[in-house]
Amino acid sequence: MKLTKEEQEILNGAQGETKAKILKTLVEFGDVFGAEKLVPVTHDGHLVTSFGIGLIKPLFRIMDEIIDAGIKTKYPFTVDPRPIDYKNVKCGLLDKLIFSKIMYSQQKRYEEQLQKIGLKNVNGFTCTCYMDEVGNIPKYGDVLSWAESSAVVYANSVLGARCNRNSGMLDIFGAIIGKVPYFGLLTDEGRKADWIIEVKTTKKPEAQILGSAIGLKVMEDVPYVKGLDKFLGTELTDDAKSYLKDFGAATASNGAVGLYHIENLTPEAKKLGNKLIKQNVKTYVIDDEELERVYKSYPVLWKNKEAKPKLCFIGCPHLSYNQLVNWAENIINGLNETGNKKVKVRTILTTSPDVRNKFEQTELYKKLMKTGAKVSSICPLMYTNNPLAGKKPIITSSNKLRTYSSSKYLKDEEILNVIIGKEAK
Repeated sequence: MKLTKEEQEILNGAQGETKAKILKTLVEFGDVFGAEKLVPVTHDGHLVTSFGIGLIKPLFRIMDEIIDAGIKTKYPFTVDPRPIDYKNVKCGLLDKLIFSKIMYSQQKRYEEQLQKIGLKNVNGFTCTCYMDEVGNIPKYGDVLSWAESSAVVYANSVLGARCNRNSGMLDIFGAIIGKVPYFGLLTDEGRKADWIIEVKTTKKPEAQILGSAIGLKVMEDVPYVKGLDKFLGTELTDDAKSYLKDFGAATASNGAVGLYHIENLTPEAKKLGNKLIKQNVKTYVIDDEELERVYKSYPVLWKNKEAKPKLCFIGCPHLSYNQLVNWAENIINGLNETGNKKVKVRTILTTSPDVRNKFEQTELYKKLMKTGAKVSSICPLMYTNNPLAGKKPIITSSNKLRTYSSSKYLKDEEILNVIIGKEAK
C-alpha cells in the first residue's frame, strides 16, 4: 500500500504509539484485500459494537488505551442499539441476573468509553442511524467507516455512499484515523452488479422474503434488481425507503450483500443504469412460487414447534416513524375488529430513541399503550442471545432476527393476526 508522508509519519509513531498501532491495523487489513491506498472518511461514523459483553475483554482494554492516549474519532458517531431495556421488555429475575451480572456486565463501563471517544449523544444507539430523526445521513459519494450489516447496505444502496462491510473495531479505527483502505465497494468496479434479479411477482413482494431470497442466492455479490420499481415507484419516498431498509437487511443477513441496485429507483441505478451491470452477469428470476418456496424453507427452531408464542418482536432493523405509526394503527384497528382490548402475545415494537421520543408525543402512542404493546429501543438480537430467551417461543417479522436467533419468522399479515387474536384462514 502506498502511504502519504503524513500517514507514514503516523505509522512511524509521530502521533504516539496507540495511533501508530491503529493505522498499522488498517494498513494490514487493506493489504489483505489488495488496497492500493487509504482514502479520507467524509462523514460521521457508525459502530456495530454497542454491548458490554464481559467476555470481550480486549475491546475494553483497547478502548482504555485509546482514551488514555487522548484520542477521539475525527467525526462523531452513532452505535447499534443497547441490549437491555428492563422498563419496556419484561425480564424475570433470572433473566436480569444473566444480563446484568454475566452477559452485559460491562455495559455501563463500555457506554462511558464510547462517550469519551466521540459518541454523538445518549440517543445515538440505533441500527437505523440514517433516519431523519437521528440525523446520521451520509450524502451521495460519501466515504464511510461503518459497521453493522443493515446500515452499511442501506448507506451504499439507498443513499449512494461508499462503505465496505467492516467488522467491529475496524469501524472505530477508520473513524479515528479518518481514512479507510480503498478496495471493494469503495471502488467504481466493485460497485458493479454480478447478478440481474428479475422480479416477476403478481403483487408487491414481502420485503423480508424478497431480500432473503436474493441474499441466499447471490451471497456477497452485487445484485441489480429489475421489476421492483413497478411496486415501489421511481422516487425514494418514506414508504420506499422503509421497504428497502428491511429488504436490504435481509439480503445482508441471509447472505452477505453490502450493496444492491434497484432499477429506476436507487441513486446509482438511476444515474448509470445498465452501465452498472458486468459482462457475463448471472440471472435469477423471482416469481410468486419462488418466494413461497423460500418462505417455506425457513426452519422452526422451537423445541415444541406447535407452542403458542410468548413474545413478539417487530423492528429489526429498527422501525422508521412511518412503520411505527402503521403498525400501531393496524394493531389498534385489528383489536377493534376482533373485539379484543389487549394484544394476545407480548409485543415489542422497536425503533430508535429519537423516533420513539417523537412517537410518544402523539395520541396514537397513548392508544397503543392501552393495548399492552410496548415501544422500545432495544436490540432484539442481543436480547434473544440470552440463553433463557432462546428457549422461549418468540415470533418476529424480521428475517435478520430469524437468522441470528431461534425466533420464528411470520409474514406481516400473519404476525398481526397472532397479535390481535384473529383466527388464521
